[in-house]
Amino acid sequence: MFDSMASPTRIHSAGRPHRKRVGLRLTAATLLGAAALIGSGLHSPAAAADSTGSAEFVSGPLVQVHGPGTAIVVLGYGLLPDGSMRPELVARLRAGYIQALLAPGSPIIVTGGNPRNGVSEAVAMADWLVRHGIPAERVHLDPAAVDTVQNAHHSARIMQEIGARDAVVVTSADHIDRAVASFIGAGVPVAAAVTPDHNPVPAWVFGPMR
Repeated sequence: MFDSMASPTRIHSAGRPHRKRVGLRLTAATLLGAAALIGSGLHSPAAAADSTGSAEFVSGPLVQVHGPGTAIVVLGYGLLPDGSMRPELVARLRAGYIQALLAPGSPIIVTGGNPRNGVSEAVAMADWLVRHGIPAERVHLDPAAVDTVQNAHHSARIMQEIGARDAVVVTSADHIDRAVASFIGAGVPVAAAVTPDHNPVPAWVFGPMR
């Protein structure tokens, strides 16, 4: 299903959260109920490949419960010179975080290299997720990808290793077309494509997210 290539360097754990966020005390039923109420009538683009292999967006249900066979893949974005994250990347993480809460069985892949001040995009992203209460063992890192094509191919390799069959791709709205096309090109079935604009539950439901 996936293209064969050398496995990227990967870190399975980014440490342990210092404290549990209040928002994570919500039950799964409460989360899904909130999502259904707030996100009713909304849709996210789901990706399909036409006969030429290009990405074409079609409407699909935004609120879905994905299991361990579906990976949530959050694509990186350039860090600031000091290694901290830009608002664009934090927005992507918020979208991925909400997907992760709605689908607690799904593994999460964060992909992005381009280190600044000794910190790669993937490491910064994983640290953010763990600090916000995502179990470290759910997060799989690709700290080597330097562009969207590598994001897709490296994620495909990680998915193969962990037994994930398809992916929910999370990135910015102006990047989603290219990202989905790259994942399809890497042989990854895309179950859904999510941007910060398509979040079913506003971030404020879970408290401050910086």
